Amino acid sequence: MSGKKLLITGASGFIGSFLVEEGLKRGYEVYAGIRKTSSVQYLTDSRIKFLELNFSDVGLLSRQLSDAPHFDYVIHSAGLTKAFDLKGYRISNYQYSKNFIEVLISLNRVPEKFMYMSSLAAYGPGDPLNVKPVSSSDTPHPVTAYGKSKLEAEKYLGGLNGFPYISIRPTAVYGPREKDLFTVFSLINKHIELGVGFKKQYLSFVYVKDAVKAAFLAMESEAMNKGYFVSDGNVYDSQIFGTVIKQVLGRKTIRIQLPLGLVRLIAVLSESTKYITRKQPVLNLDKVKELESVNWKCDIQPLRDDLKFEPEYDLDKGIRETIEWYRQAGWL
Repeated sequence: MSGKKLLITGASGFIGSFLVEEGLKRGYEVYAGIRKTSSVQYLTDSRIKFLELNFSDVGLLSRQLSDAPHFDYVIHSAGLTKAFDLKGYRISNYQYSKNFIEVLISLNRVPEKFMYMSSLAAYGPGDPLNVKPVSSSDTPHPVTAYGKSKLEAEKYLGGLNGFPYISIRPTAVYGPREKDLFTVFSLINKHIELGVGFKKQYLSFVYVKDAVKAAFLAMESEAMNKGYFVSDGNVYDSQIFGTVIKQVLGRKTIRIQLPLGLVRLIAVLSESTKYITRKQPVLNLDKVKELESVNWKCDIQPLRDDLKFEPEYDLDKGIRETIEWYRQAGWL
């Protein structure tokens, strides 16, 4: 793909920074779409070209993109995983995506393919009774404000006429530079392991490099106007993430199993602080809805069949690499 121009929005984010690295590795001319306030600490390669984008101001965005080259490909990874409220998610993940696409169309800058980074959260959990993996033929029923905003963006894309898009829907993504799941690593490092609820959960995970590989396979493929779920192909119980971290860190822990009712109460109290901090806490009511849901399996067979995707990382290999990075970065 040497010389092809690739714009990656949300380039300074956790997944975005890995997308940039992979784009460079594959020989693209990579443009990192960032905000004025973005940290570029993980975007240090001298080959990266930076492009400031303001998705909230259509006029300004139009000028910014007019001055930029015509991109062969776009990976739209910008968005929020934590917002102040439902409106915040909707603006960031749906309205800004819509603004961006409308400007591309109005400027006659539609790429060969527009790759949308969605999420399993857009479809929500699977049936808790038959515990079948979530598949694209299921009716989406997102349980979180984040998931609803991602689904709205997907529906908007699906309703466009002749716009060449594809989306991937990763499950829980972990790896170096990730900050939310890092709290689990940090607590276990301090010999504390937290469990929530007493129901068995079926979970799926994907290492960031595998999620990025799936994004590029989808983008470079003939597949068009559809979405794929992404995981490492395994199903895990709710304790396994902590168990593997303990083994790799060599820690013994005190396990504290919290009833869901108590966790919900803590979430309500911590959410009440957001009006002072103007930030959504890590433990919030949306997080509780995810913890209450039994079935977070997803079907990656179409990804395997259509795009020959094979995950390179299971939880053990991914957690080992993640911990090595956290240690080198001084996080652990």
